[in-house]
Amino acid sequence: MIARFFINHPIFAWVISLIIMLLGILSIKNLAVEQYPDIAPPTIEIRATYSGATAKAIENSITQIIEQELRGLDGLLYFSSTSGSSTSTINVVFEKGIDPDIAQVQVNNKVQQILPRLPEDVRKEGVSVVKAQTDYLMILSIHDELGKSSENDISDYMISNLKDGLARVDGVGGVELFGAEYAMRIWLDPKKLKSYNLMPSDINKEVTIQNTQASGGSIGARPHLNGQELNADVVSRTKLENVREFENIVIKSNNAGSNVLLSDVAKVEIGSQDYSFISKLNGYQASGIGIKLSSGANAIETAKKVKEYISSFESYLPSGYKISYPYDTTIFVEESIKEVVKTLFEAIFLVVIVMFVFLNSWRATIIPAIAVPVVLLGTFAILNFLEFSINSLTMFAMVLSIGLLVDDAIVVVENVERNMKEKNLCAKEATIIAMSEITSALIGVATVLSVVFLPMIFFSGSTGIIYKQFAVTIISSMLLSVIVAITLSPAICATFLKPHNSSQKQTGPIVWFNNKFDSLTRKYKMSIFNFINKPLKWMTAYIVIIAVTILFFLKLPTGFVPSEDQGDLMIQFTLPVGASATRSENVEKIIRDYFLKEEKNNVNSIFTIVGFTFTGNGQNGGLGFIELKNWKERTGKENKADEIAQRAMIVFSDSSSEYFIRDAEVYVMNPSSIPGLGNSDGFEFQLQAGAKMSREELLKAKDSLLETLKSNEIIVGARVEGTEETPQIKLDYDKKKIYSLGLSYEDIDNTLSSAWAGTYVNDFIDRSRVKRVYIQADAQYRAKPEDLYLWNVRNKENKMVSFEEFTKISWEPAEKSLTRYNGLASYLFQGQTGYGISSGTAMDEMEKLAKANNKDTNYSWSGLSYQEKLSGGQAIYLYSLSLIVIFLCLAALYESWSIPISVLLAVPLGIIGAVIAVYFRELNNDVYFQVALLTTVGLVSKNAILIVEFIENAYKNGKPLVKSAIQGASLRFRPIIMTSLAFIAGVIPLAISTGAGANSRISIGTGIIGGTLTATVLAIFYVPLLFILIKKIFANQSEQAKLSVEKEQKGIKNV
Repeated sequence: MIARFFINHPIFAWVISLIIMLLGILSIKNLAVEQYPDIAPPTIEIRATYSGATAKAIENSITQIIEQELRGLDGLLYFSSTSGSSTSTINVVFEKGIDPDIAQVQVNNKVQQILPRLPEDVRKEGVSVVKAQTDYLMILSIHDELGKSSENDISDYMISNLKDGLARVDGVGGVELFGAEYAMRIWLDPKKLKSYNLMPSDINKEVTIQNTQASGGSIGARPHLNGQELNADVVSRTKLENVREFENIVIKSNNAGSNVLLSDVAKVEIGSQDYSFISKLNGYQASGIGIKLSSGANAIETAKKVKEYISSFESYLPSGYKISYPYDTTIFVEESIKEVVKTLFEAIFLVVIVMFVFLNSWRATIIPAIAVPVVLLGTFAILNFLEFSINSLTMFAMVLSIGLLVDDAIVVVENVERNMKEKNLCAKEATIIAMSEITSALIGVATVLSVVFLPMIFFSGSTGIIYKQFAVTIISSMLLSVIVAITLSPAICATFLKPHNSSQKQTGPIVWFNNKFDSLTRKYKMSIFNFINKPLKWMTAYIVIIAVTILFFLKLPTGFVPSEDQGDLMIQFTLPVGASATRSENVEKIIRDYFLKEEKNNVNSIFTIVGFTFTGNGQNGGLGFIELKNWKERTGKENKADEIAQRAMIVFSDSSSEYFIRDAEVYVMNPSSIPGLGNSDGFEFQLQAGAKMSREELLKAKDSLLETLKSNEIIVGARVEGTEETPQIKLDYDKKKIYSLGLSYEDIDNTLSSAWAGTYVNDFIDRSRVKRVYIQADAQYRAKPEDLYLWNVRNKENKMVSFEEFTKISWEPAEKSLTRYNGLASYLFQGQTGYGISSGTAMDEMEKLAKANNKDTNYSWSGLSYQEKLSGGQAIYLYSLSLIVIFLCLAALYESWSIPISVLLAVPLGIIGAVIAVYFRELNNDVYFQVALLTTVGLVSKNAILIVEFIENAYKNGKPLVKSAIQGASLRFRPIIMTSLAFIAGVIPLAISTGAGANSRISIGTGIIGGTLTATVLAIFYVPLLFILIKKIFANQSEQAKLSVEKEQKGIKNV
């Protein structure tokens, strides 16, 4: 017997445990800390720019060409694209497990193959292929408290000094500036151009020629003449560096010697490269950088490196500039991990109290208490070896394992104490006998509890990673627990426990408790006798239990993971198509004033961007990031993120409120529950075109579905990525006139593009940094449709021809943003669930409405919703596999096919408690509930094994079956109650959690407590009965003969 060796060699046992603890302490320092393991599938972003092109032009000339090449990629999951004004973005998502670097290389190779097919201007701008998550890790903001700097000044400072360095920080996948750096802006005057017989292309040509870096070579370069004594570099022309130098560019010269300078036909100034965004922090002029996490990188480590990098610049900031982080997802991660660690210590404290009450001795209590640090630290060592991290899942598993791991030590101590008391033995002899009785049961329990979670390790995808992290942690704890229970615990028992002194009379609350519990045990013994003698009645009740379990289980709303108060909110607003940035700024001010005034006790800051939304860019929309105060400062349900968001939505839509927003749709959202799976919480639904549907038909289906959703109570805040149809100007050229007037299409297109879209010419030097040069019409010459007629094209006869002579202007509707999914036209629907509605219910409703709306459309899920669908489909296989593996392990352990059946039949006794507890607390059937359910299955099986083990031993020793059942159950009554209460005590801090990440802890804690309660209360009665029934059903001939004799005994009915 292994235990006997360590009983005889206690120092050996201590050395092993101390080594385990030492390895654990060293491992903690190496383990990364994160909210979740790397769950998000690798995402590769392809981005291309085509200045001035419409969404339709972008889709046809860039997006579709790239999409058609995205085939043959290993592990491709899906891809989606957005074609907007001037920009094409394609997100390629791979299966979890694919190396992000390999995925990036694969995609980049595909892009390189089709580059020659893309427009020249696109190739000039470049096509980027980066590995980055779609959401933001954090947002860095700089604002000017003195109000002296413009947004452009701040943006240029951030790009010139911070952006490139941030992009190089290890773990950063991408940086996105909500602003633009300086650029040399050449604002053209069409009237002056015409007077000098010039076109924009002439300006472009001369700027390109005269703003260049020429290579002058050198004098005396080798090979040179013999005796050459001079060697010097020759410098001729360099890139221009200021406005005056650009103004003096010669555009045209005549024979008389006079020159036309750039300043004669254009206004030249240092302006902005892009005027799309207007950013503010708490009303101050600001600019920001959105930082995205690289696929596979650790969020906390990356954020720490980013802040270290930025801190080195703080002392050099211009006067009045202040750095802040209005959106930082890592704060929630760190706080939630701290809360779980606090819960861990609370669980240990409560478990120790329960143990002391039952064991009646500080000596007996300290033995299982010693097992806690040994097992926990040993688990950290295993996590480090497997390259796992400290995250919510591994920490949850450790909290749960506290109650389980002390069970093993409690069983050892309780059995040793019982043998010392009943047989009047010394500690060493009692320990040897006790371990011979329970070693197989300990191994059996550890095996069952481990195999319950074993199937979780083999599931794939993001859900599989969640299962795996939890399963490996708790299995490691269980295996270490049983190792400690058969090595260190018996060694300590043999040397530390003291024999009972029967002559010493005990008094006090402990005696009172023992007397009461002994009385309860006697009553239980009588109750179990009566219970066994009424099998029909109680088996009918058992069937009712199963029916009730199924009924409540089917009623549970489904979800993926709980929505959490992450300490941040996001707000998106959209005005009608055609609304200017001025109108959007007015809406932004209302929103900002509301949060800074009415929610000042809950809000630290609000960073807003006009011109940028998650559903497309444009002057008629904006986005805000709201940093809430710390969770400790926001006590009370009314100050939680969900309540703040709900309150704001009501105020903005209330016509009687001073913050009523009349002409904009406003959505207040939580960030995504899982980083990397979407920008915000809620669903992502892809409405796709059927096989024979046109984009126009899909548009009608989209509008119809969106209209239906507006009156739906289950789904709120439904919106479609991209703006509504917007009026656009259509230019119809008269081809015959173009040729008769001697014009070329190339000159026409260049003039139009340069004047109204703006053309990137080349670069100039600004304070030792390379920046861009653009030509474009001055604002007053592109304000109205008829301003087009101010522009002229030079024909073959060197005469200027107005656009009016060959162009007709008309209006037509067009979409400003076009989306596709897996190469098919689609619309991305996003939205949140109604108050108290689960995400699974909302997804079912969305599918039902889509099918009823138009039968010719298809649909798919993406982002977090895609993973939720996968999770729901895997759950039934997970439960089934766990039960099958438990059965097989028990069959092997007891060399019996019948005994495992009696154990598994006890499983519903725990499940009913878990289901009812979750149902009445209005929680969801999500990943955490699934974990709680499997843990409950393990606990029920554990209690059943402890009872069955003693019943089987008594029966094998010749006792009648019923007496064996009563004896085994009554002997295990106290340890089962004690271990179950210890386990519940360890889980209580989870079920009553507050603060960061509380919803996840509540979800898993509630299910386990409910399951443990019913598993304990019901199983102590049902397991003996089920054992007897199964034993009689599967009895062989010799057992049947023995049972026939027992039937004649008094008080025992024919079962």
